[in-house]
Amino acid sequence: MSKRDYYEVLGVGRSANDTELKSAYRKLAMKYHPDRNPGDKVAEDRFKEAAEAYAVLADGEKRSLYDRFGHAGVSSATGGGGGFDPSVFAEFGDFADILGNMFGFGDLFGGGGRRRGGPQRGADLRYDLEIAFEEAARGTETTIQIPRQEQCETCHGSGAAPGTTPTTCGMCRGVGQIRRQQGFFTLAQTCPQCRGNGKIVSKPCPSCHGAGRVTRERKITVKIPPGIATGQQLRLQGEGESGSAGGPAGHLFVVVHVHEHEYFRRDGNNLFCEVPVNFTTVALGGDIQVPTLDGTETVKVPEGTQTGTTLRLRGKGMPDVSGRGRGDLFATIQVQTPKKLNKDQRRLLEDLAKALPKERFEPRPRGDEQDERNLFDRVKDMFG
Repeated sequence: MSKRDYYEVLGVGRSANDTELKSAYRKLAMKYHPDRNPGDKVAEDRFKEAAEAYAVLADGEKRSLYDRFGHAGVSSATGGGGGFDPSVFAEFGDFADILGNMFGFGDLFGGGGRRRGGPQRGADLRYDLEIAFEEAARGTETTIQIPRQEQCETCHGSGAAPGTTPTTCGMCRGVGQIRRQQGFFTLAQTCPQCRGNGKIVSKPCPSCHGAGRVTRERKITVKIPPGIATGQQLRLQGEGESGSAGGPAGHLFVVVHVHEHEYFRRDGNNLFCEVPVNFTTVALGGDIQVPTLDGTETVKVPEGTQTGTTLRLRGKGMPDVSGRGRGDLFATIQVQTPKKLNKDQRRLLEDLAKALPKERFEPRPRGDEQDERNLFDRVKDMFG
């Protein structure tokens, strides 16, 4: 009996990518799996056929041979006559992911050769750190305190009391798994005697009660680089929880949250602020003081400056977190009208009002998108 085209078996086109192949195979595996179709020879054949098709098409080299020479090309490359071989699953970690998660079999077909009793990497930890805006601008160093699982110093992680050593589990022979045959494939389950550790601790360590790890509070120094922004994180390698059975420690991820500033608003490395200016200064021109991260900066305002005018101070923004320069500061002029006037001030203004030409009022149309947008957005557009 001739074999069906592998693409036809999975129901995908010849240009299907890895994600499409995996999705198609998952659907067929769920439909035709022997556990869902006990005693159904047709379903079992379909399941084998789908597995064989995915095994070839998921492998780049085999797929290339199949696309060029068909079944004969794959058969000659593998040195056999084709057909379904359960051992093929050992070559594809995807099968364990697809079917292991689907049916809860864990290490399906012994895929990947993983042992629960072997060295395991420690868990990663997360710490949310709040800092002031000024600390984010100049960088800082702070000390945090975190609870974490560390290797027990009494038993050095073995879980056994001093003077004793763990023994190999007799049920699983140190593998940590019990394998059983079901149909044409092998299922691996966690050993119930050693709970997947592969070792039996007859006399537990009094300090960690056989766990091999204990919880401790640790103080860790964290260096915050200048220019860091909210949401950015720092990875402290090896500062997570300790591994088990000699495995490496995890990492500590410090997620930074920067408080908002009273005057400045940040967009990337650029800063924006508003500067109140007396109306005589903008009318006649003069110097004003603009706040920056480095203190106040004297800036000359041209004669006749209008409210809403934005001045650009290059290099006065936030530092780039990678150390490549600084952004700019955009200061927007807001004309400040005096709330109280004495008699002399009022008289002078009245004389000025009489001397100035009458202004003609021209109403702006409603719904003008440019006018409706806030000042911050307009300044960004203006300076790119």
